[in-house]
Amino acid sequence: MYQGMTTEMHTKLNIDIIAGARPNFIKIAAIIHALHAHNAKAENPLSYRLIHTGQHYDAAMSQNFFEQLNLPEPHINFGVGSGSQAYQTGQIMMAYENALKIEKPDLCIVVGDVTSTMACTLVAKKEGVAVAHVEGGIRSGDMTMPEEVNRIVTDSIADYFFTTSRQANENLLSRGVSEQQIFFVGNTMIDTLMTQLPNLKKPGFFDDLKLADQPYLVVTLHRPSNVDSVEGLDRLLTLLNENANGHTLIFPMHPRTKKIFESIGKIYPHIYLTSPMDYLSFIYLVNNARGVVTDSGGITEETTILGIPCMTLRNTTERPETVIIGTNEMVGTDENNIVAALQQMTVGKWKKGEKPELWDGCAGQRIVEIMNNRIFNNAI
Repeated sequence: MYQGMTTEMHTKLNIDIIAGARPNFIKIAAIIHALHAHNAKAENPLSYRLIHTGQHYDAAMSQNFFEQLNLPEPHINFGVGSGSQAYQTGQIMMAYENALKIEKPDLCIVVGDVTSTMACTLVAKKEGVAVAHVEGGIRSGDMTMPEEVNRIVTDSIADYFFTTSRQANENLLSRGVSEQQIFFVGNTMIDTLMTQLPNLKKPGFFDDLKLADQPYLVVTLHRPSNVDSVEGLDRLLTLLNENANGHTLIFPMHPRTKKIFESIGKIYPHIYLTSPMDYLSFIYLVNNARGVVTDSGGITEETTILGIPCMTLRNTTERPETVIIGTNEMVGTDENNIVAALQQMTVGKWKKGEKPELWDGCAGQRIVEIMNNRIFNNAI
């Protein structure tokens, strides 16, 4: 048992589960469902408090994710809302500090690499609460990414690491983390994907655009270097539009990016814009696409499992297994590379991927079993 964890006898062990952004909801769903399954048959259930920081503050989208993923209502919602990263970090830290004054858990679970992950880790550790990082150890090596800073800070002080790959294990070991703190469990995002495949929903525009009868590509862009300037966004959209080879490009666009897009004042005939999509509709769209063009990390994991060709408009990735084993290719932002990759994707010439080790839909179950049998050591 971790030496900083409460050692006195409990009738029940308590866990805080932190979620702040939409990808977090997808990851925690597998853990919460595994906890419910464990508690239904365990003599000593594991109690949890679900905390939504409100970092992603679109109430309709958040509620939609909770409903589709069959998640319970959060026990606490900080409602932090929009603001700079420094503002959000401070607000989350103060709110979580207050939450710990009400009830201090035996373990705080953080997931991924968003601001909420780092902020709650800092507060928990200063309050003497052990932290487990789900998706610990992944690295891009790109310090211009806020997510990379969040990963490094979180992993530098967390106590336990639930990893998605053996490479993540090696990253942690090389920085002095003990083997006893690292648990290779697989990918909780893939648990949720596999669970929800039978429940996918056809988007309303799918039939209107006759997408069942013609190949199309899905585009997701959110990195500041790609979308935060009129010139940069126009250059990229023009490049995609002119090299789509007759394919429709479906682009669910974030409201912040849409403001920049609208100031361009141009029409891209092959690009169809939608609002941010709910999870089940978006995965339906990806699962039926000829390919995906993205600068996101999480989507490369989903396309790998779905067997959908994926090109990433970045020069680094924190998920190398999606390239080495999966269907993802790092294309970067060089125009010639993008054009060449689009040509290969649109004519159906793309590598065939395989499923990474332990991406089998059981990661959440492994996490709960490890918490119960090894981290808590049945000390109840």
